[in-house]
Amino acid sequence: MAQVLLFLNQGFETMEFSPFVDVCGWARNDYDVDIHVTTAGFTPVVRSTFDVDVTVDKLITDITVDDYDALAIPGGFEEYGFYETAYSDAFLALIRAFHAADKLIATICVGALPVGKSGVLTGKQATTYHLRRGYRQKELAKFGVNVVNEPVVFDANVITSYCPQTAALVAFKMLGLLTDEAIEQTVKQAMGY
Repeated sequence: MAQVLLFLNQGFETMEFSPFVDVCGWARNDYDVDIHVTTAGFTPVVRSTFDVDVTVDKLITDITVDDYDALAIPGGFEEYGFYETAYSDAFLALIRAFHAADKLIATICVGALPVGKSGVLTGKQATTYHLRRGYRQKELAKFGVNVVNEPVVFDANVITSYCPQTAALVAFKMLGLLTDEAIEQTVKQAMGY
């Protein structure tokens, strides 16, 4: 059985949240893959970018890293408060704990930035939001990350990607790493990718 902790920081993007739920849901529902997603946040209800509220299953204080195989982190918008929780000491400690336990970390877009800030990606290859003259990639590089301008990058057990368009690709990659490539390809094909 694979357990995914999908962490929703304030101001997360719904387009980057839903692929983790859908890809794992298709795998479980249509192909009997024993994979489950648990949502978590700092508060029982987390407000996303564009003001969509999502009720989470667990609070950050209730998380036991050993219960999960992967941490999934959607990105979000600064003007909706994303970095207020994503850069918090508690969230950075959670990222470090997942990494220290050799758990998979999957991020979309600027979800890579708190992983970079945590120190987990120092000296590793990764990517993040690449448009608007690459200002977020420059920010990631300041954390000692070797920034690669590719859609999806996998290094040191961390998946990063460079914009919301890559969200499904990250979710499929996570599924494949937690199960196997055949399941990843089967679910991808079933979902029209």
